[in-house]
Amino acid sequence: MSVIPVHHHRLQSLAETGYVTLKRHAGQLDPKEWESLKYLDWKSGGDTNFAVLASAKGDDDPRGFWEHGLPDKGGIWTANARLAPTLVDWVTSVGANFGRVRIIKLQPSVDKREVVERHLHQDDNNRLNPEGEGWVVRVWLNLTDDPGSYMILREQRDDPTVEHRVPLSGGAQFVVDTERLWHAAYHLGPHPRYALIASFESGPALQTWMDEQRSPAVVRQAGPGDRTDDPAVAGTAETL
Repeated sequence: MSVIPVHHHRLQSLAETGYVTLKRHAGQLDPKEWESLKYLDWKSGGDTNFAVLASAKGDDDPRGFWEHGLPDKGGIWTANARLAPTLVDWVTSVGANFGRVRIIKLQPSVDKREVVERHLHQDDNNRLNPEGEGWVVRVWLNLTDDPGSYMILREQRDDPTVEHRVPLSGGAQFVVDTERLWHAAYHLGPHPRYALIASFESGPALQTWMDEQRSPAVVRQAGPGDRTDDPAVAGTAETL
């Protein structure tokens, strides 16, 4: 008798493109909650520092949960979390099992070519994730308003013919299967960009939250093969 392999549960809403843009966060965001945190010199996707809100053991550790022999789930709040109650509430409001929760502080990019050639990457979210459980994806909440900056998403790293761009406006929320898509933020500056990034397990709870946060999204043509999604301008279209 053959054994049928068991796979991870995935969200059908991410099947087509690997990402979903949501409506902007409607709540108030206080810069003191992220500016007062302890940041570590940890590089990922550019000139970055990270403040850890939830880790594998509850300590100030930006490493992957697999370093502790654990999947990226069951995150434990750190001391930083006590200084950021609104951001903690945002994470818990999703209702899904979360793992790593961090604030990224990203310095302005040099140019797009450098971002694509040096920083475009895939994440390793599902190492040690037991088969049959939910696939781990990433959710972003952009904390600062960064006009002109955007998240680059590609199915194939070196294929720019189809490149999706998610604008990084204040309060932008989006979900990405970052183990599937190559991604990096192109940040124009002049000030650092701050964003909350959380790992969540795919399942009914995450899908329900996404459905509640959905709004009609417009796709703006950014050039040959490029797409820009901005739910804040639903019902309009323009050539960039």
